[in-house]
Amino acid sequence: MGTKAERQGVVISDKMDQSVVVAVERRVRHELYGKIQRRTSKFMAHDVANDAKVGDVVAIIETRPLSRRKRWAVTRVINRAPVI
Repeated sequence: MGTKAERQGVVISDKMDQSVVVAVERRVRHELYGKIQRRTSKFMAHDVANDAKVGDVVAIIETRPLSRRKRWAVTRVINRAPVI
């Protein structure tokens, strides 16, 4: 098999137990006008240690289906959100 997909994104929800919602942003060029646009995808990711908090930048990797919506897992926290 090939390598598993890996993405970086920002945690936008951590209210669940061992799960987070990660927003992954990508930039695409408009087909007709050529302007760069931002597109956001939301992924449910498995977080075993409940380590990621809202605002953290995390790396997620593709896994087997863990539930109805979870197909990704948090591998590491890249940047912590500033504590206010």
